[in-house]
Amino acid sequence: MVFRMAKTLVIAEKSSVGRDLAGALDGPFQRRKLEDIKPKRGKKKAEETAEEVVEKATSKPKSRTARDEPVFLESDEYVITWAVGHLVQLAEPEEYDEKWKKWRMADLPIVPPNGFKLVPRDAKAKKQLKLIETLLKREDIDQVINACDAGREGELIFAYVYESVFGSSATSEKPPKPVERLWISSMTKQAIREGFEKLRPGPQMNSLELAARSRSEADWLVGMNATRAATIRGRAWVGGVVSLGRVQTPTLAMIVKREREIQAFVPEPYRLVHGTFQPPYQGIWFEGDETRIFGDLERADRIVAKVSGQDGTVEKVERKEQSERAPLLYDLTSLQRDANRRFGFSARRTLQAAQSLYEAKKAITYPRTSSRFLSGDMVPQLKPTAATLQPIADFRKAAEYVLALDQLPLQRVVNDAKVDDHHAIIPTDVDHDVAALTPDERRIFDLVARRFLAVFHPPARYARTTVITVVEEERFRTRGKITLEAGWRSVYGLEPDHERQSEDEEKEGGEIPALQEGQTVRCIAAEIEDKMTKPPPRYTEATLLSAMETAGKLIDDEELREAMKESGLGTPATRAETIETLIRREYIERVGRDLQATPKGIQVVTMLEEHKLTSPELTGDWEHKLADIERGRGDRQAFMNGIADFAKETVEQIAALDKEKLRPERVELGPCPRCGAVTGEIIRENSKAYGCTSWKSREETGCGFVIWKRVASRTLTPEIARQLIEERRTREVLSGFRSRNGKPFRARLVLNDEDKIEFEFPVRAQTKEPAATE
Repeated sequence: MVFRMAKTLVIAEKSSVGRDLAGALDGPFQRRKLEDIKPKRGKKKAEETAEEVVEKATSKPKSRTARDEPVFLESDEYVITWAVGHLVQLAEPEEYDEKWKKWRMADLPIVPPNGFKLVPRDAKAKKQLKLIETLLKREDIDQVINACDAGREGELIFAYVYESVFGSSATSEKPPKPVERLWISSMTKQAIREGFEKLRPGPQMNSLELAARSRSEADWLVGMNATRAATIRGRAWVGGVVSLGRVQTPTLAMIVKREREIQAFVPEPYRLVHGTFQPPYQGIWFEGDETRIFGDLERADRIVAKVSGQDGTVEKVERKEQSERAPLLYDLTSLQRDANRRFGFSARRTLQAAQSLYEAKKAITYPRTSSRFLSGDMVPQLKPTAATLQPIADFRKAAEYVLALDQLPLQRVVNDAKVDDHHAIIPTDVDHDVAALTPDERRIFDLVARRFLAVFHPPARYARTTVITVVEEERFRTRGKITLEAGWRSVYGLEPDHERQSEDEEKEGGEIPALQEGQTVRCIAAEIEDKMTKPPPRYTEATLLSAMETAGKLIDDEELREAMKESGLGTPATRAETIETLIRREYIERVGRDLQATPKGIQVVTMLEEHKLTSPELTGDWEHKLADIERGRGDRQAFMNGIADFAKETVEQIAALDKEKLRPERVELGPCPRCGAVTGEIIRENSKAYGCTSWKSREETGCGFVIWKRVASRTLTPEIARQLIEERRTREVLSGFRSRNGKPFRARLVLNDEDKIEFEFPVRAQTKEPAATE
């Protein structure tokens, strides 16, 4: 009888993480294939070091067959494999019943009768799943460690793989092989080793798994049924599949609502009156809380004539000190917002850079977090973390300040009650080679490092002065702001606020002359500024992420925003992909840094109108219930029953829609530039193009002017077509195009002398970093 030492199977989420785990654990590890598991005669293969394993696993395979062959790593104690993301997914309807392959309203809603089936995602996933199954069923494997990403999605990836291998017994109280959970927030070797010393019992993660399954199944039920019903009812008018979803549809509805507000907005003229006084300072006229003069615009002329060259009195001088605390540490959403405001990064681009900093560079902690606080057990490593930033010139002064503190201010940094799965994003406590970072990684690391150092600095202190001056019974207000102590802002070099300031917002000046109440001053000049009211701004990714976080409620205060987190749209880990999904489906598009609803997106929301599926509050309530399930306080079955009822109600409401009401309005874009001056023909939208109305049929083609809606896999909106007709080029460089090879690119469209569309590619200076938008 041959004795075989028991081993532990470690299942990571991706190969790079598997290699990192091997590099941190005691080896040596061998790189093996499925065929190696079968015993072979011959010379025993020499064992490899962890470094050799990593080098071989990352080296370029000699052939396509070798590249596709699943591998795993093995030592005397551990066997390490990985899932390559989602290997398994919920089956399509036709897997349950062949009749569901055809889309018919009579078959809806579709609810799997005996629970959900799992199937491999594709052929490659099937191969990898076969490897994992073989390893799980090896006799010498007596324990399993779930090392997928420490979060709801990672829990689901492992749960689906385990269930695919062992069936219903995988979810029983006594699984076929005991499972423990690796839960870490940093990929440094020390963090990995500590994680393996503090493995969590598998049953402790049951609530998280139930929440993950509920989210996945709810998305299937709502998305599958709503999409099929909407497509059957509205395909002819919307064009193609009408994709709907639990999170994407209310997000789209918010963008469409804003677009409608912009389209319905009627600009209104108003005037401002500015006064210049001696001793030198300036003020703006006001009455009550209003500085703008509407309606009787000539009143501004009368005020100017009344006060110019006249003496006035300083009615009030109010001086007070104010302080501004440092912002909280970053979670993923706030990091994505800041990167969008400062650099124009999309949410996905920020997540990619942050994930690379976490996994590849080991420079920051786990980025897909929803917490902005640290746990109490992390306090001893805070100063060592600051010390790793000290050698970097950009952070040296701020790091030295933190290191010199006898006691760190932790009131707004440490809060165990607000740290669930993962703490806020901070730098790791290892040496950082910033020269090895890509430009995107460097910018994201800079944000994380500066925010980490800033929270330990004192508040910024300002002296704010407000002066009210009365001239001929007309009042002018002057505001000034002086920095008394830079505090945390010194970490950022006293840079100006990156928040967009409204043009109508009263601006604060710097130092105001020393004025006393009752002092006589002279209005040496008064002038009028003519302005127009502006529509609400379109969402940027920064403002959309904020709206998603609070389910559409406008909340600026950080503390109140924290309280709303569990009732937002989606999670920090999924919001970036939701935005990208809406762009891929051509429901919205990027216009510069703005996100704009397309006619297709507007038509989808118009079709649903006031249906609950467009309600951010309803989806936010679902997220709250999922969070309750995750904490063991919610009832999964009650939640799923509610989702099934909602899917049924959605199908019934969509089925009852009047098809005629779905007919889209076709825009008219003015005279035809080719023949309109002579014939009076115009450009009108149809399902495929914007063309001259002189076209009657294939035989009667008219002047032939046409702008096709689809150009290089991108749909052109009426506004883009209007710009091409009127200005012969688009005002912005547009994204979303794809070459014949499927590669994305950006370009400005130009209408040439023959009325054909050409691309004009943006010139990018060699010394500059990559363009900020995608």
